[in-house]
Amino acid sequence: MKSALITGANRGIGLETAKQLSEQGLFVYVGSRDIKKGKATVEELIGNGFMNVQAIEIDVTKPGSVLSAKNIIEKEQGRLDVLINNAGISGPVPQSALETTTDHYKEVFEVNLYGAIHVIQAFIDLMRKSPEPRIINVSTSVGSLSLQSNPGWPAYDYAKYAVYGSSKAALNMYTVHLAYELRDTPFKVNAVCPGYTKTDFTN
Repeated sequence: MKSALITGANRGIGLETAKQLSEQGLFVYVGSRDIKKGKATVEELIGNGFMNVQAIEIDVTKPGSVLSAKNIIEKEQGRLDVLINNAGISGPVPQSALETTTDHYKEVFEVNLYGAIHVIQAFIDLMRKSPEPRIINVSTSVGSLSLQSNPGWPAYDYAKYAVYGSSKAALNMYTVHLAYELRDTPFKVNAVCPGYTKTDFTN
């Protein structure tokens, strides 16, 4: 049975992804910074008939937490087949390029970029044991330089996310370089934009 880890999976897009992967027969680790929330989510999933789901504590901003999660999965599964970096924050809005402080940039980048890097680097050796390893970084069109520069884009004038957009643009570039470095291996590396989706994140 293939295994998957989804960070930030106790709600929103991460939770829906967990449901769909469970339905496809994967063993899914529902990553949550707050293990109590993660366990409550898994109890609800099991109550609704989803199988092979397990809560795991992982705070992507804390290398020790990431390593602990990696050790648990290695002991229980021996490898990891799918890694979905879904954990993310928007930071306080609106976000002005001229007025938002660098402290706010650091807070958002710590989760959206550095957190994904922490997780990937910690799990890469475990994923190398999979015959078909997959890494997916959840991104957004708000991080697209082309779209943000296009006056014809419907969200062109919705300039509220200078910090969030910058963090996702950086994640996109990291994803491109990661895919390049792993190009001659069984890995497939992608960024995905789920679109404007009805979740707590989008209110």
